[in-house]
Amino acid sequence: MIAENTQTQMRKGILEYCILSIISRGEIYASDIISELKKAQLLVVEGTLYPLLTRLKNNGLLSYNWQESSSGPPRKYYQITNEGRDVLQKLDVTWKELVFAVQISLQGRI
Repeated sequence: MIAENTQTQMRKGILEYCILSIISRGEIYASDIISELKKAQLLVVEGTLYPLLTRLKNNGLLSYNWQESSSGPPRKYYQITNEGRDVLQKLDVTWKELVFAVQISLQGRI
């Protein structure tokens, strides 16, 4: 039970970083973000994703536009802002530092 809680917290901690990274590749629809996260084995449901997207947008890191869809109503497509790119670059550095620190702390164990 404790291990599962820790795993969940670790995944939640990197989710915003992963979402920004995915969106930085180009304009993307929410269900495609979910697909990308699932490929990375970061299982996410819409109920988790949409509040994160809203928070990132409210913080000025994302924007969106509506595009017509041939298969139904218009779709909201997300893109990263310049501020979002700046934050992503800082998070890239932080991630590399964390990976390095964890690798050092695990030496001799694995």
